[in-house]
Amino acid sequence: MLEVINNFLSGKVLIVLVVGLGSYFTVRSRFVQLRHFLHMFVAFRESVHKSAGHISSFQALMLSLAGRVGAGNIAGVGVAVTLGGPGAVFWMWVTALVGMSTSFFECSLGQLYKRCDANGQFRGGPSYYILHGLNKAWLGKIIALLLLVTYGFAFTGVQSHAVTHSLNNAFGFSTTYTGLAIAAMLGLVFVGGIKRIAAVSDLLVPVKTLAYIGVTVYVIVLQFDHVPGMLMTIFKSAFGLDQAFSGIVGTAIVMGVKRGVFANEAGLGSAPNVAAVANVDHPASQGVVQAFSVFIDTFVICTCTALLILLSGFYTPGFEGDGLILTQNALAEVVGDWGRTFISVALALFVFTSILYNYYLGENNLRFLLGEKRRTVIIYRGLVLVLIFWGAVQNLDTVFAFADITMTMLAFVNLIAITMLFKVGMRVLRDYDEQRKAGIKMPVFDSSQFKDLDLDFKAWPPRSTPDQVVIEPAPHAVLSALQR
Repeated sequence: MLEVINNFLSGKVLIVLVVGLGSYFTVRSRFVQLRHFLHMFVAFRESVHKSAGHISSFQALMLSLAGRVGAGNIAGVGVAVTLGGPGAVFWMWVTALVGMSTSFFECSLGQLYKRCDANGQFRGGPSYYILHGLNKAWLGKIIALLLLVTYGFAFTGVQSHAVTHSLNNAFGFSTTYTGLAIAAMLGLVFVGGIKRIAAVSDLLVPVKTLAYIGVTVYVIVLQFDHVPGMLMTIFKSAFGLDQAFSGIVGTAIVMGVKRGVFANEAGLGSAPNVAAVANVDHPASQGVVQAFSVFIDTFVICTCTALLILLSGFYTPGFEGDGLILTQNALAEVVGDWGRTFISVALALFVFTSILYNYYLGENNLRFLLGEKRRTVIIYRGLVLVLIFWGAVQNLDTVFAFADITMTMLAFVNLIAITMLFKVGMRVLRDYDEQRKAGIKMPVFDSSQFKDLDLDFKAWPPRSTPDQVVIEPAPHAVLSALQR
């Protein structure tokens, strides 16, 4: 039954939603993800300040990467290549390209409609922009429940399964005892809330990401003369032009989109929860930063994993087996047995921070549903720890099917909400574009220009004379002005 439901939802509905609406957002915004691509680095560099009730924009980026960069980047890519062939990688790229635009809008809306709670902490996400942007409290509760189930439980099970089975393959560790150990360590971090989760992510995310990219790039460099040919194989396979993979074009598309969405999460409504907590001067600036997060996740890390597998010589057309084991054996084929150990350690770090991220998303939406009830939060923490153990001892098909079904339902509600709020998102983007066109390096949001929207003025106080940073004029312009 799970398989039948999953094949319909994630094999048909998800593709239309993610690729179709993502393409619509991309065209209507005049390819915002490409127009602002270089500006992403500027916004990233300016994202280190924080204030009371907020985390810094840099911390929000690290926290969202903690969630995006997880089992999907190793096990998910392995599954996509195993079932869909090299062509699945191309469709992961397509999903990420349009997903960057989707992520821009959902995270900008998350910032725009964020709220300050009774404790002075800022919160936001799809539930908040549906409630305050669409005035549909019932729909906000539905998506809060879906986020709670998908991230707090389903995705946590996938992440736990991936790391425990990886450690079992590399070291022979019992999945049962490993699951219990991971649950115990994560429980210690959960009690610290968003501040402790962000602090741990600050430390682990750059380390795990750079180390993994470094090793995979090393393997790619060793096989660099084969890279152009492999990229051509990926492209041909995506359209059935390679005879070895001509019969699985449909599977390549389905697996590329499914595993691409699972890896980068664009459109699922997860990143807006974290983006809303960041301290920024304009909602769109966090949208730009989070679009960059999608780029890093898929175009950099997933591509590294895919090329590692395809260039290793271990993978052959028609390969049957566990996608995670495929990735481990592919690296071991090139660098020796320590490759299995490295993948296990890297995956352990990936999963640890991903589960922290998933836990926060669940808690944030639980508070939206039931308010600030400490007993409820404690029960939720206990259930998450149980799900970590459950994922450790289940088989991969079961945990992935459960996650795919809830993920598709979540994407459906969130993408429809973004579409209904798209005009508001475009107003925010136009305000950002106009300020940048006027020479303002980092635009500042003035809520007095958006009085028709239900905004929290604690989050966005009106600014009659905003403190704007203007780009210095070029020397020849200064000389010309002096001459005049």
